[in-house]
Amino acid sequence: MSLNRPLDVTAAGAPSSLESVTGRVRDRLRAEGVDPGRHPDAAGRIAADEVRRHNDFAQARGLAPIDDERSAVRDVLASVAGYGPLQALLDDPTVEELWINGPDRVFVARDGRSERVALTVTDTGIREVVERMLHATGRRVDLSQPFVDASLPDGSRLHVVIPDVTRRHWAVNVRKFLRAYRTLADLQSIGSISTEAAELLRGAVAGGSSIVVSGATHAGKTTVLSALIAASPSDHRIVTVEETFELAVDAPDIVALQGRQPSLEGTGEISLRRLIKEALRMRPDRIVVGEVRDAEALDLVLALNTGVPGAATVHANSAVDAMRKLSALPLLAGRNIDGGFVQAALAASVDLVVHCERRPDGRRVVAEIASPTGQVVDGAVQLRTVYRSAR
Repeated sequence: MSLNRPLDVTAAGAPSSLESVTGRVRDRLRAEGVDPGRHPDAAGRIAADEVRRHNDFAQARGLAPIDDERSAVRDVLASVAGYGPLQALLDDPTVEELWINGPDRVFVARDGRSERVALTVTDTGIREVVERMLHATGRRVDLSQPFVDASLPDGSRLHVVIPDVTRRHWAVNVRKFLRAYRTLADLQSIGSISTEAAELLRGAVAGGSSIVVSGATHAGKTTVLSALIAASPSDHRIVTVEETFELAVDAPDIVALQGRQPSLEGTGEISLRRLIKEALRMRPDRIVVGEVRDAEALDLVLALNTGVPGAATVHANSAVDAMRKLSALPLLAGRNIDGGFVQAALAASVDLVVHCERRPDGRRVVAEIASPTGQVVDGAVQLRTVYRSAR
């Protein structure tokens, strides 16, 4: 593509001024060997040059000038280096999650509540953005693998489903993890946890207690788990295990492990079960499983019974449901797993269950903290409530 092409054209269906400038910036980046990801300042200078060049020639050629040059430079850089029309929403610190159901069906969540935004993205644009997001992850999405989970460079989680699993359009979710709320003190400041509950959990983490964080989707489980990890003593070695990296935790001695999807040939998969076993060989003072949802629950229970403190999240509607679910999931590992052993092991090794809720007004709170009594009655691990939040 020539660098001397016209800045714009006026034929029907012609690109807009901004699209034309964006094309020229791409040409120059390619010709000059500038990687906008590695050299953002150089890319910014090229974008600014092309925006100014457009305005210099716009009037003489009867083209529409670009009024806000600074905004245009940002939009051009978002197209060539960022995530195009989604970049502004991803940069917005108030946006917790973004999802796309179709070209004109773009939604965001703010303060626990969803809203539709006035943004239209073409099917081709959505595919291009997803491909750019997946470029550095080593993961793929295609007809043979129509689902994908991946972590973006900023720690956000990407989930994509494509047709014909979806009816027509690509379904895209990006869950952001707001770095403003990383500690128990941060959660106290926004009213997500009371001083009483925070002190109870700080003491439990410092004392090496094993903690399960439960709740429904979007109840704040991962945020609370991250805050618990951050409360660990500085001399503790922590090993985290996740399907995709979500826990944004900075600790002096921490190793983060992530699973891997199988290759096109069906080989090379690394499961959570394998990662938990490997984590035990890494001298952990605490093993953290981002989310327990399958047979890896057995490996977690076995790890806790070796005396290694653990922490994990599980989808559940109450603390009681969380223990019931953790008692059942290990049975998925095989027919020779004894339910009685699992229940007794959980009753002896789990110290606290922290249940999170999302209230009708969108607030996420630690609603209950329960402690197993060590007893199993009628096939259920018995719990006693040690904290309950006010409504």
